[in-house]
Amino acid sequence: MQLLLAEDDEVLADALVEQLTHVGYQVEHALNGPVAEYLLTKHAFDVAILDIGLPMMDGLAVMKKARQIDPDLPVVILTALDQLDSRIAGLRAGADDYVTKPFSFAELELRLQALLRRAKPSMAASETRHAGVTIDRTTRRAQVDGKAVELTPRETILLDLFLAHHGNVVTKEQIASAWSSAGNEPGIGNVAEIHVHRLRRKLEGSQLTIRTVRGLGYMLESEQ
Repeated sequence: MQLLLAEDDEVLADALVEQLTHVGYQVEHALNGPVAEYLLTKHAFDVAILDIGLPMMDGLAVMKKARQIDPDLPVVILTALDQLDSRIAGLRAGADDYVTKPFSFAELELRLQALLRRAKPSMAASETRHAGVTIDRTTRRAQVDGKAVELTPRETILLDLFLAHHGNVVTKEQIASAWSSAGNEPGIGNVAEIHVHRLRRKLEGSQLTIRTVRGLGYMLESEQ
């Protein structure tokens, strides 16, 4: 899941990034409103956490921009103001939920999960399509330009992960975490390289290619 975190308190933000990453989110962090606005135009997020008191451009203004870009984006607002007017303003601006500081991470995580369960149906769909490649996570089958390709459980997770992060680097740590979260042993050594190699062969003939980014991981790219 791609998550935007807009929070100017660096200590809190660092802690949240670490905790959110640990439970499986891919986090983009913005320290101020303009950076949050920029990230919204560059990435397709599954959920956003916005602090109301952002510098240079407050969270409510960022919220309005988010709603213009993606009206269905689930948004949680953070506020240090335990006041009814502040909460109402955030909800009226388009927030789906709010958390008042200080808060427990367990509470925030539960609220995020609840929002994602209620999110747009396409997020819960078992099928994903991109550039001539279709993957069905339920049957573990894929189609490459109409030709059926059978995937192993790990390959299914791997392709789904690459499609979700198309154009961005996916690290071996992310791959291991995704496998582990799905109940698969993450593996050791060059196990990721082996599965990437097999998946590359199954994607032959498609418009997609998996590029090795030395020292970082892998990136799924569309051929021009």
